[in-house]
Amino acid sequence: MLPFFFMLAQINKLQENILDIKYGRVKEGLKIGVTEIDEHIRFKQGNFNIIIGHANVGKTTVIIYTMLLYTIKHKIKWLIFSAENTPQSIARKIIEFKTGKPISKMTDEEIQETLEWVNEYFKIIDVSDAYTYKKLLDEAIEVKKDFEYHGLLIDPYNSLNKDRNLLRGINSHEYDYEVASEFRLFCKNNNVSIWLNTHAVTEALRRIHPKDHEYAGLPQPPSMADVEGGGKWGNRADDVFTIHRYTQHATEWMYSDIHVRKVKEVETGGRPTPIEEPVRLRMVRNNVGFEFLGVDILHSNNTNVNELLDF
Repeated sequence: MLPFFFMLAQINKLQENILDIKYGRVKEGLKIGVTEIDEHIRFKQGNFNIIIGHANVGKTTVIIYTMLLYTIKHKIKWLIFSAENTPQSIARKIIEFKTGKPISKMTDEEIQETLEWVNEYFKIIDVSDAYTYKKLLDEAIEVKKDFEYHGLLIDPYNSLNKDRNLLRGINSHEYDYEVASEFRLFCKNNNVSIWLNTHAVTEALRRIHPKDHEYAGLPQPPSMADVEGGGKWGNRADDVFTIHRYTQHATEWMYSDIHVRKVKEVETGGRPTPIEEPVRLRMVRNNVGFEFLGVDILHSNNTNVNELLDF
């Protein structure tokens, strides 16, 4: 039986937390400064987030762009593990997003200056060896001793080798559940948000819109249960997002849709998007950024970065 004073301490803490919610004292997740996006999506330090999507729809591009928005607005720092992209390709994309120009149209001085800025806020793991989730988390802890980052991108989950010692005696379902639990603990113990990029199962790709739908015959956006490994990932995650693009649509292939599937704590900001009303981003020319509601989020003709993002 637990000591009475321990139970009392729990009750007092619970009461404090409940009163914080009642009186609006709960700290909200960070905004980027665009109301229609902030209504659904927030950066919450210490959260474990899942991003789901079909292969080759541009998930990593949208994720990196979103990370950059929070960096510009709030100086959020990131550690990036991307097994399917080289460090130079990721750095190039961040440079192009920040400047709004392809590197072919930038001077050497512009590239150097922007790259120095990128190096201040982004550290990219050079994935030259195989990683298990344990090796990655161990390395992430070591990096944090010298680089106080706030978010860790793992891209994608299925690029991590299975830990053979852990896999002994348990099935793949139990293995993934253990990994998900370890990711959650890492987030809470280190006050770091993990953004875990995942693929949808093959069956989800076969699921197409019906004939009477505006996107008839095209693959539907994956649901929370469509992630490889099953619904346990959504159960363990704080927030869940689907990134989808109709790559074979004749005229709308340049639109990336962000469906917010789950927000565990709406008190701190954000909420799921309606089923047919995702946050819709439109790729700008040369793929160096995105527009929202017709306005380049970072580089508009009528505003600069600071004005648009409410600095």
